[in-house]
Amino acid sequence: MSDELIPLLHHLTELRPANSSIAYHAGRYYDAGQFSAVVKSWVTKLQAQPFQRYALYAEDTYPFAVMLFALFHAGKEVWIPGNNCPGTAQQLQQQDCQLLGDWDKARPFDYGLDMAESSTDLSPLNPAETRLVIFTSGSTGQPKPIEKRLSQLQIEIATLEKLWGKRLAGAEALATVSHQHLYGLLFRLLWPLSAGRCFHSEIYLNPEMLVNSTQNAAYWVASPAHLKRLDQDSPWERISNLNAIFSSGGPLQHNAAQQVLACSGQPVIEIYGSSETGGIAWRQQGDEPVTPWALFEGMTLTRTDDGWHLHSSYLTKSGSDGFQLADQISLQEDGRFLLQGRLDRIVKIEEKRLSLTELEQRLMDTPWIADAFTVMIEKSRDVVGAVVVLNQDGLQLLEAKGRNQLIKQIRTALSQWFDAVVLPRKWLFTDRIPMTTQGKVEKHLLMQLLNTDSRKLPQVHGFESTPGGVELDIKVSAELVYFPDHFAGFPILPGVVQIAWAEHFGKLFFAISEPFSQMETIKFVKIIQPRDELKLTIKWNANTCQLSFNFSSEQRVHSSGRMVYGEPR
Repeated sequence: MSDELIPLLHHLTELRPANSSIAYHAGRYYDAGQFSAVVKSWVTKLQAQPFQRYALYAEDTYPFAVMLFALFHAGKEVWIPGNNCPGTAQQLQQQDCQLLGDWDKARPFDYGLDMAESSTDLSPLNPAETRLVIFTSGSTGQPKPIEKRLSQLQIEIATLEKLWGKRLAGAEALATVSHQHLYGLLFRLLWPLSAGRCFHSEIYLNPEMLVNSTQNAAYWVASPAHLKRLDQDSPWERISNLNAIFSSGGPLQHNAAQQVLACSGQPVIEIYGSSETGGIAWRQQGDEPVTPWALFEGMTLTRTDDGWHLHSSYLTKSGSDGFQLADQISLQEDGRFLLQGRLDRIVKIEEKRLSLTELEQRLMDTPWIADAFTVMIEKSRDVVGAVVVLNQDGLQLLEAKGRNQLIKQIRTALSQWFDAVVLPRKWLFTDRIPMTTQGKVEKHLLMQLLNTDSRKLPQVHGFESTPGGVELDIKVSAELVYFPDHFAGFPILPGVVQIAWAEHFGKLFFAISEPFSQMETIKFVKIIQPRDELKLTIKWNANTCQLSFNFSSEQRVHSSGRMVYGEPR
C-alpha cells in the first residue's frame, strides 16, 4: 500500500508498481500491470462503438472495475443499476443505455481479463466530465438516476482514508455487499483502488467464507443484515483478527453491535448516508443503549420547516438550502445527532434498497391485485410483508389453484423488477386495507397479523370483514409450544389456548377496554391438530360487551363460545 492516495482520475496514468496486487479474482491475484493492459484493450473496443451510454452490471468486482475504468477512459457515460432483473434492463434501455456485463444468464459475458495490452495511450480523466449514474429506487416509487462525479467520490475517499487509513494499513477488502450500490462501490472498490489496497472480487455470502478467503490482513465491508445474523457458532476468532468491520445500509441494532464487540473485541464502524448524499456520519456503539452519530468533516445540518438539510462537498447539486434528508433527526448539544425514523418509504433488505411504494405499484400492476400495502418486518433476517386485496381474477385463481400457487405467480411477476431477496415473504389476503378514522392504513394491526409469535399463535393467511366482526384464515403451526405436552404422540390444541387466541385477535380488531368477566356457552366439538387450516370468526357487541368466537373448517365447527367483559348490561 502506498502512503498517499492516487486520485482515481489519474489511476491508470500514475500507476502503482506494475507487480502490486490490485484484486483477487477467480482464485488468483491480478496486478496493476494486468489491470492497465485489459483496461486499455477495452478502451480501444469501446471507442469504436457508436453508443454513448452504458448500463454496467457485473457479479464480480474485478471485471466490474475493468469495465468501469474502460468506459471512463473511452469517454462513455456509465449507469450502475442495483440489479440485473429484466424489468430493470427494460427501464435502462428506455433511457438509451446499452447493456454491458452480466445481463444474460444463458450467455456469459467474456471480460477478456487476460487480453494483451493495446497501443492505446491513456490520459488523466477529465474531472468535469467523468461521472457515473447510480440507478436506484426513488421515494416516489420509480427508480431514479443519481449522478456522481468521480472527483467528488475522491473527496469522500480522502475523508475515509484520513479517519481509518492507518487502521486498515495494507489490509485486503472483503465484502458481503455488492459493488452495484454506492456503499459497496466506495468501500470495496474505489477506496481500496485509490489507496493501493487489494480488493477481493467475489462477494462472500457468509462470514465463514469471508474469513477463510485469505491469510493476509483484511477488513470486512458488511451490512446490518449480515452482522445481526452472527451467532455463538460464528468464526469469532478469525473475525477478531480483522483490521476493521464496516456496516452501512441502515442502523445496526444495539444488541447485534454489542454481540460483535463482546465476541470479537471489534467495534463495528457504522456509516450513515444514502445513494444521493454519500456518507454523512459515523458511529461506534458501546454499552450505552443509544449512540449518536458524528458528522464527517465538512458536513453541516440545518433545520427548516420541512425538515433537515445537508450541506456536503460530496453533493453534485443541492441548492443553497442544501439537500433535504428523508430522515427525522434529533440534534444533540455536542453536534452529534440521533436518527428517529424515515420520512419516506425506502427500506433496506439485505443491503438492497427497496421502495415500498414501487413494490405496491408493481403488485397492483399484476392481473390479480386491486390494492396492496407493504411493510418491512424486522427479524433476525428482515423480510417484507404484503397485504393485498385480490380482484375477481385473483379470487378465481385463489379458488382454483390455492394460496401457494397464487403467491408463486405473483412473485414470478415481481421478479421482472426486483431481486428475489426483497420480494415479500409474508402475505395477507383481505377484502380491504384497514384504515384508521384519520384515513391512514392501520399499520400496527397489519404488523401484528403479519408478524405473529409462531410459537404461541397461529399463522394468519388472510382476513375479511363481516357484519359486526371479522373472519380470519389461520393455519395451526406444528411448532406451537402447546403440542408436546398435550399430548405425546397425539397432539391436540388445548381448549384454553383456543379461547386465548379468540381474545388475542378480538383485542387486535376491536376496542375492548373492560376487564374479562365470564365465559358463556363454550363448546368444544371437534379437536384441532397441527397443520389444520381454519376460519376464526370473531364478533364484538359493544352494547353488551360480548366477544363471540367460532373456529371452523370445511368439515364442521370445531369450537365456539362467548366471552363477557365488564359488568353485564
